[in-house]
Amino acid sequence: MLSAVIHLARGIHVGWVMAREGGLSFVDAADLPPHLRLVLRFGRKLERPGLGPGRLPAALTRLGPSYVKFGQFLATRPDIVGMAAARDLERLQDRVPPFPQEVAVATVEAAIGRRVSEAFLSFGPPVAAASIAQVHQARIRDADGVETLIAVKVMRPGVRERFTRDIQAMRFMARVVEWMRPEAERLRPREVVETLARSVLMEMDLRLEAAAVSELAENTRGDEDFRVPRPIWEFTARDVLASEWIDGIRLNDRAAIVAAGHDPEALGRTVIQSFLRHAIRDGFFHADMHPGNLFVDPAGRLVAVDFGIMGRLGNKERRFLAEILLGFIMRDYRRVAEVHFEAGYVPGHHSVDDFAQAIRAIGEPIHQRRADEISMAKVLTLLFDITALFDMSTRTELVMLQKTMVVVEGVARSLDPRLDMWTTAEPVVRAWLTRNLGPVGRIEEAGRAVRTLADVVADVPDLSQRLKRILVRLDEEGLREVAKVERRIRQETRRVVWSTLALWIIAIALLMQALR
Repeated sequence: MLSAVIHLARGIHVGWVMAREGGLSFVDAADLPPHLRLVLRFGRKLERPGLGPGRLPAALTRLGPSYVKFGQFLATRPDIVGMAAARDLERLQDRVPPFPQEVAVATVEAAIGRRVSEAFLSFGPPVAAASIAQVHQARIRDADGVETLIAVKVMRPGVRERFTRDIQAMRFMARVVEWMRPEAERLRPREVVETLARSVLMEMDLRLEAAAVSELAENTRGDEDFRVPRPIWEFTARDVLASEWIDGIRLNDRAAIVAAGHDPEALGRTVIQSFLRHAIRDGFFHADMHPGNLFVDPAGRLVAVDFGIMGRLGNKERRFLAEILLGFIMRDYRRVAEVHFEAGYVPGHHSVDDFAQAIRAIGEPIHQRRADEISMAKVLTLLFDITALFDMSTRTELVMLQKTMVVVEGVARSLDPRLDMWTTAEPVVRAWLTRNLGPVGRIEEAGRAVRTLADVVADVPDLSQRLKRILVRLDEEGLREVAKVERRIRQETRRVVWSTLALWIIAIALLMQALR
């Protein structure tokens, strides 16, 4: 009870700040029931006068780092906040003043169990600071005696406690949203908060980020046009992540890229194709590919950094993505519709033909425009809008993928404004489908099925013993339950008999008293 009161107080504070800073301006009153429209109207009257654009980011920034992180996460969920709010949230800058150098040094020493002066040749001041961690440049001597620059990411002190407290309040507010507006359950607000909580918890263990870097590096070791910085495990712990220092040009500096002799058009194609390879081929992709996290190195390779937010797709989701992209490319709208039904994303009581007709309304305008005017990300956004009409439940992993694609497409188009997204995507999509749905893929799928069957057969004796033990236990428990029920029946029978007898005795006594 006390915790509910505390969370309610925090929720009221959040609502007050959102109202004062104009953060409610993105809410469409037409979509709300009458009682919530009244609340919105009251909240809009609390806005401070003279507010300019960018109200939602300003409100979240005032609420603190946890809400900045939540806003950045919601920027990947236009299905919840709408495209206008999602675009506004993209401008949230997770930049805060750095914490003192001596605190960073103490954190590093506690994490690696060595003095900074012994572990590093030099350990510089912070070069970037965010709500969770800040980055320092350091110098070490490697096993060959060569001096090497590295990046050292250090966790901000006290950040875990604050995020834990704020996440609890967000969980409470998500339950309140579902209670006040039951139709919001389709957007799964509680699941959104839990996804954020898992993401933040993983982001606050820098060993897991190092593992993500390592996995992505393993997946892309054969890619000649893409790489990631090598993690340095010797100096990595829960609160510290050391990795190779990247000397490169950020992708938002097109003039510098051209001046360095790189081909921006080819680099734009690399951005799109690398992302699709990671998502479709590997099922593991960088979900925060804004220009600040992407560089081109002196060799012309695309380099990604900051792996706190990663996305995963299962084989079903990868096939779904590949087939709908190829379906739009080939104008096979019936197949796009069938894929949705086969994946179980659209309930079976709907008509495939009706859904295909809705898909055609999205796809046909594509083929009436020039290639450089066609936005793959916009097509996917419209697709998710259509699926909402057919009761398609929100798929968090697919919406995160779609939003990342929006960002990736923007980066690629900043390098080559006339980039043909669909022609660029087709080789990656077709190669995956050919590989996985062709003869080789079928053979591999059959092999996996045989292995699964063999595992099941090998487990039959053990499963039989377990089943036998369960049945014996159920039988014993059943007998105990039967005995318990029989005892209860006997007790109830005795109670009814004695109650009835007592009533007759009372009735006879009253009758005899009346006859006197």
